[in-house]
Amino acid sequence: MLTQVLFWIGASIYFILVASMVFIVLLENRQPEKTIAWVVAIVLLPVAGPIAFIFFGQTIKRTRYINRHRYIQINASMLQRDLRNKQLKLPKKYAQLIELNENDSWAFLADNNQVELLTNGKDFLQALLRSIYGAQHHIHIETYIIEDDAVGRLVRDALIDKAKEGISVRLIYDDVGCWNVSDRFFRTMTDAGIEVVPFMPVRFPSLSHKINYRNHRKIIVIDGSVGFIGGMNLALRYVSTRINEWRDMQLLVRGNAVGRLQRIFLVDWQFLREEEKEIAMEELFASPQLVSQNSALMQIVSSYPVSAYPEIMFALCHAISQATRYVYVQTPYFMPTEPVMQALQIAALAGIDVRVMIPMKPDGIMLRWANDSYVEDLLRAGVKVYMMTDGFLHTKALVIDDDWCSVGSANMDFRSFNNNFESNALIYDDDCAKKVREVFENDMKRCKEIELEEWNKRPMRRKIQESLTRLFSPLF
Repeated sequence: MLTQVLFWIGASIYFILVASMVFIVLLENRQPEKTIAWVVAIVLLPVAGPIAFIFFGQTIKRTRYINRHRYIQINASMLQRDLRNKQLKLPKKYAQLIELNENDSWAFLADNNQVELLTNGKDFLQALLRSIYGAQHHIHIETYIIEDDAVGRLVRDALIDKAKEGISVRLIYDDVGCWNVSDRFFRTMTDAGIEVVPFMPVRFPSLSHKINYRNHRKIIVIDGSVGFIGGMNLALRYVSTRINEWRDMQLLVRGNAVGRLQRIFLVDWQFLREEEKEIAMEELFASPQLVSQNSALMQIVSSYPVSAYPEIMFALCHAISQATRYVYVQTPYFMPTEPVMQALQIAALAGIDVRVMIPMKPDGIMLRWANDSYVEDLLRAGVKVYMMTDGFLHTKALVIDDDWCSVGSANMDFRSFNNNFESNALIYDDDCAKKVREVFENDMKRCKEIELEEWNKRPMRRKIQESLTRLFSPLF
């Protein structure tokens, strides 16, 4: 008898909790697909669903644990250094896109830029180490992952060498991205005089408050004149070997856009170190110098979870709508929001050559099922889909019409557009766009093109796995 009473008391409490969580989800007015996904998870996954919601799903808590007012305040304090030269001649085709990014993300257009594409970890590592050892004043690094492996230790030791020379070195790493990295690894740097800050450390009891909002940016600024941005973390797996072929892209930037990268880093730095007085800015922004007669126009679009709009998603959707010839997309994780999917479908149905490249085997079976669940939607609209079979594709790039491209940290998925801190470089330049397109076309040689008729012959078991995974893909 007592057992039955306790059972019904427990069941009643659980029912009230579940009903409360469903009410919270409905109250937040999320995107319909995310609302449905969370309601299904909470109701149909006993215990696991509610626990997942507590850790990952409470949007209401964003503004409580990410001080939106302070973030905007710090950003605004630096804008005077970052305003666009009103004399710049804007590319007519993308004038509205430029205005959108300036209004939505404070991503002011920068001229006088030289951009070098780095498409493998070895080239990136060599360029980074050369830049680090050439530093004269400061080194700023913001990364999702820095591993305690051969590459991570190589970069760490280089930073220690420069710190001993009196160079100011600051490092932001994501606490979740570096969960498996020991404190001793970072303590070695702090003992050498390097300022190291974890991004929103996740510790009990604050685990449920912060774990869902991660800093996925990969930004490096050296002396205010050299910058890196892209998809590469600081880890050995990003350096391709015969066994592990890793495809990725990082930009080496010189010119006025480096100041935009610097602002993003400093905003994050001061946001994380709010108890300290603001650092002196005057020496951190290099004086403008002509780096190239044929300089590229650039915007650095950053996004964060408590912003009014999904800045990078808006930028990509608008750019796709301006295409007249082609749109090529490379992404490791393709779980697009409805606006992004529809933008690609509309372009393909309008006769634009739209191609999407994803890895055949992402790093996780459920991620593969989630990716694959969107393939048929693309194929039916006339989008060409390529799956990389030779190596792992980690590039996050989009190129349009040989005159515009985007390279950065954001994947084509819900998490990058809504929950993560991300940064992408948007480049208005024919030469750079052509190089990104050539990378795509070369990578096609490593891929298998997917045909709709063949795709539909997948086993029913596989289709069910994909459909079930897709239901929860907005939560990944």
